[in-house]
Amino acid sequence: MRYDDSPPSPESASSVSPDRRWFTRRSGLAVGAAVLAPTLLAGWVLVQLTTGAGADDARPPRIVMPAAVPSPTPSSSAAPAAPASPQAKGPLAGKTVVIDPGHNTGNFKHTSEIDKKVDIGTNRKECDTTGTTTNAGYMEAEFTLDVSRRLRTVLEAKGLKVVLTHEADRAWGPCIDERARIGNEAAADAVVSVHADGVSSGNRGYHIILPAKVKGGAADTAKIVGPSRDLGERIGSNFARTTGSAPANYLGSGTGLVVRDDLGGLNLSTRPKVFIECGNMRDAKDAALLTSPEWRQKAAQGIADGIVGFLGG
Repeated sequence: MRYDDSPPSPESASSVSPDRRWFTRRSGLAVGAAVLAPTLLAGWVLVQLTTGAGADDARPPRIVMPAAVPSPTPSSSAAPAAPASPQAKGPLAGKTVVIDPGHNTGNFKHTSEIDKKVDIGTNRKECDTTGTTTNAGYMEAEFTLDVSRRLRTVLEAKGLKVVLTHEADRAWGPCIDERARIGNEAAADAVVSVHADGVSSGNRGYHIILPAKVKGGAADTAKIVGPSRDLGERIGSNFARTTGSAPANYLGSGTGLVVRDDLGGLNLSTRPKVFIECGNMRDAKDAALLTSPEWRQKAAQGIADGIVGFLGG
């Protein structure tokens, strides 16, 4: 996440390469020609196959209250291919999870669009932000999309229906209000927005952002505050155990949990929702983890385990 929209200054408690997505296109061309002569018949067939295969955190975090939770126990860059999803049974049957990859790699090129204000119920806020980067230029938006795809693979293997708010298949955004709306319209049983922070070096660790109780305009979080805390606590403990990361040492009083009332993605949600800041991209030690495909797989697994536990699986 970012405190402001100017790349690549640090952000609130939340990425320079272009988006690395591959789309697979297949086309077939078959041409048949036959020439008939008195003593000769020849057929030619040519077949050609061609294959090519922001969070709304534009100002320093407005922390509402300290969160209390027991302290958790302590590469190919592409996400693995999804296996065929089994039929979900028991409490997971028919459940939907929405994953929100923070920011978009194209946001840096569309600052005027993402700077436009949208209504978050309690006030108006920037549509989206650019996200941060590591000192070497690895973008937060690259990180969040990679982890989100890995997370989708793990969850679908459990038989869950998974919806991503975007896959960098658009030039910028989506805006924070649209991100919330996607989760609401999907009637998601859980929504997780994936981020990485961008604060000064020496600040390390993960933290989970929980919705505060807010009411104003289209924002009314009264019904999701409780279940969102449960979701966040489960993700935090599983994330710590799977990745070996510790709760943030710079906010949350060591709990790894922070409550905020200034994030449109939370304020406008009607479904249980949390943000996870997986680490600090501006700290060399955390950046080494965040840029590791193996660690990102662990991060996805930890988040998934928390979600499945929350859903009763």
